[in-house]
Amino acid sequence: MSSVRAAEREMHRGEDEDDERRRQRKLEEALEVKSLRRIISAYLNYPEAAEEDVRRYERSFKMLPPSHKALLSHYPLKFQRLRRCISVNSYFIFSMLQAFEPPLDLSQDIDVRDGPHLERVSYNHDVSGVKSVCSSQSTSTSERMHISNSDQACCGEGSSAICSSPIGVTTKKEVNNEGHCDSITERHTSGGEYNREMHNCDGNDAIDSNGDVSSPTRTWLDPSLQLHVPLVDVDKVRCIVRNIVRDWAAEGQKERDQCYKPILEELDSLFADRSKESPPACLVPGAGLGRLALEISCLGFISQGNEFSYYMMICSSFILNHSRTAGEWTIYPWIHSNCNSLSDSDQLRPVSVPDIHPASAGITEGFSMCGGDFVEVYNDPNQIGVWDAVVTCFFIDTAHNIVEYIEIISRILKDGGVWINMGPLLYHFAEMYGQDDEMSIELSLEDKEKTIETTYTTNPKSMMQNRYNAAFWTMRKRSAIATEQATP
Repeated sequence: MSSVRAAEREMHRGEDEDDERRRQRKLEEALEVKSLRRIISAYLNYPEAAEEDVRRYERSFKMLPPSHKALLSHYPLKFQRLRRCISVNSYFIFSMLQAFEPPLDLSQDIDVRDGPHLERVSYNHDVSGVKSVCSSQSTSTSERMHISNSDQACCGEGSSAICSSPIGVTTKKEVNNEGHCDSITERHTSGGEYNREMHNCDGNDAIDSNGDVSSPTRTWLDPSLQLHVPLVDVDKVRCIVRNIVRDWAAEGQKERDQCYKPILEELDSLFADRSKESPPACLVPGAGLGRLALEISCLGFISQGNEFSYYMMICSSFILNHSRTAGEWTIYPWIHSNCNSLSDSDQLRPVSVPDIHPASAGITEGFSMCGGDFVEVYNDPNQIGVWDAVVTCFFIDTAHNIVEYIEIISRILKDGGVWINMGPLLYHFAEMYGQDDEMSIELSLEDKEKTIETTYTTNPKSMMQNRYNAAFWTMRKRSAIATEQATP
């Protein structure tokens, strides 16, 4: 009898643990939905936040005495031009969100409150993060790239890593949105809002004259679900716009030559005898908007980019998967700073993106982008000894614990594999003050091959140019046998 009772207690304990795991998983998913809603809201808040900046400029102008206003009579015209630029940027952003396929149902009613389970959830308070989303790109007969989303994406702790192999993407659902609009005409308004008329749409989404989405598949863009986010979130959107220039505009070629070209030349030299039939595999953590990962793929590698920020992932997916031609879009990336401009024309100049058509760039089969925290995704046992090369560009200083980054890079490289690094040591979590005691291990650089002078998302026509003397090195992983022989 006692053994029966013991078995029953063990069964009930197992059921309680299962219930607890389900509750935790549900809470983690709710937090992920809340985070993603906040990021989307930051993008949607961009027009109003930018318009408020212009209103502030106007208020300052109105405070001037008449004689000073006469000297600056061109200012009201500049304000009108700024609003037109904001409208164009907003149209690009909204088009990007229209193309986004959320990995979770963002229309669900989520109410996350502090509770006894909240403190046990491993949740990153930087809402720009994404737990695990993968997209795989390969050219098809229509030269489109495909993006795949997993039902398991963004489920938090306990979800299996979606990027479970170096060259493939394990997914449960594949989305290939072939919908497109043959004719788009844009009508600017005097304010920060923008109106569009779309004709002959083959897709499932209809947009009325107010920019509202009527398709049920885009209910998460409904204004009623939009959050009021702090301005620091909108600043991240402006940062993304500048990053687009760095990765996907002709104007960013100089920066790409400074940062990416040495890496590409080093890879080309180290793998001079690479085979087209069995290309080497290269991982690019901190891939940002994906240009470096794509260039490595075009060089003849099976390339996978890894990125943690949903701000970045939404934009990179749009450019990689939905660009139909080079120069398809126009943005105004420099309008949000009035400082160090030689002329208004410099500040308000347009930039065409992308400078190339990604799907026609000559990528190697197997090119993919994997969203998620580098440590969580690549600390998986399935990743051990998988990669021929790991390339980090402006990445290693994003670590809480840089030693952990280095250990994981060493572990996932094959014997004889190479690690190529370029970037500064501007530790992201250094000097952070607040309630959360963020760990930050900040090592100095004791050894390097050389330094390369470079900028980062800098306006090339600005009077102020911030430059890094970025460290550049290549390291090769010893084989286990060689390491044992070298050990006294």
